[in-house]
Amino acid sequence: MDGLGAVLWDMDGTLVDSEKLWDIALYETAEWLGGRLSEEQRMTLVGSNMDDTSAYLLEVVGRPVTPEAVASTGGEIRRRTAGLFDDELPWRPGAREALTAVREAGLPSALVTSTERALTELALNTIGRDFFDVTVCGDEVEGHNKPHPRPYLKGAELLGVDPARCIAVEDSPPGTESAVAAGCTVLVIPNDVPVAPGERRVFRDSLVGIDVPALAALLG
Repeated sequence: MDGLGAVLWDMDGTLVDSEKLWDIALYETAEWLGGRLSEEQRMTLVGSNMDDTSAYLLEVVGRPVTPEAVASTGGEIRRRTAGLFDDELPWRPGAREALTAVREAGLPSALVTSTERALTELALNTIGRDFFDVTVCGDEVEGHNKPHPRPYLKGAELLGVDPARCIAVEDSPPGTESAVAAGCTVLVIPNDVPVAPGERRVFRDSLVGIDVPALAALLG
């Protein structure tokens, strides 16, 4: 494997085009709160975790950001998103084939997502649990969500692989920063928002044609 020990996959916007479903839930929740979320404001939330998203929505609509309000807003986002995630999610180009190639090669894989466990389980009904040896969700990282390195460090730890031997596959700035900080090399497939160039970041337009030799080559 030329030193490649594992692949760590982001979910929303990377494997499935679920950010479009989050759009619906967030715009509707802002209206439920009595305000409006602009497209520019929405783009700042790509890759964000639930508590930060809820607090931001409250700020946008001019409501007090209290623990109770954050919890209530998060509950409404979860309710709306669960209904959308319960249907089949649209795949990103080449994602299913890339997952299959890595699994057939016997290379360990982890799903590392900011999405909470309950919603991730709904998404896995579409994606398939068998592609992953472990999954790390946004409510399982002791509050240290992306861009903190903890999610990717935990994924590598659970697999028993040095992060320096891992390729992380990401689409967002917070996720990319998280993986780089953890010591991974990142294959960046930008989706809704641009990701800045930087160390240990390799950019491609899609996952089409990505297999284990292509991933191993990214480690240099």
